[in-house]
Amino acid sequence: ALDADSKLVPCFHVGKRNGANALTFMSKLQERVRMPVQITTDAFSGYPWAIGQSYGRGTHYARINKIYQTRQPGRGRYSPPWFVTVKKQVLWGNPRESRISTSYVERQNLTMRMQMRRFTRLTNAFSKKYDNLLAALNLHFCWYNFVRVHSSLKTTPAVAAGIESRPWKIEELIPTNGHNGTIS
Repeated sequence: ALDADSKLVPCFHVGKRNGANALTFMSKLQERVRMPVQITTDAFSGYPWAIGQSYGRGTHYARINKIYQTRQPGRGRYSPPWFVTVKKQVLWGNPRESRISTSYVERQNLTMRMQMRRFTRLTNAFSKKYDNLLAALNLHFCWYNFVRVHSSLKTTPAVAAGIESRPWKIEELIPTNGHNGTIS
């Protein structure tokens, strides 16, 4: 999840793309982000039920369905499908048309993939163990929210969201016990 204004990532969830994990994810989000809220998702069918269970129909909810046209790739070659159009659909509430977008979260996913080698296949760092992946993601999002100053914000998402009064230093993110810089 990503707040479009502050760029804060209030929560994330690791799991298969199914209804149960969508509900877990939306429940985590509901614990951190209260109403009124506008939510935009992609066209995954598990989201409407999960949002309804977590937030009820009092929220403003729309989804985006991107339509692609497949093309036949050459032998032994992968070619991504051609983008055709995007369809926005209001499911309930009264979401602002100008705010119906998944672009910010897609950009954040790119940032995550580019800054964490464990999301790059065919490398030594590629995550194979769930616990290691979860630990890396927790560290990344804490750094992303509290330490990394975003060029568009001129501060961190946590400061922009009013959670912190100043950006953290990396030493505050990973405290040491004061003995030779070893992690406590």
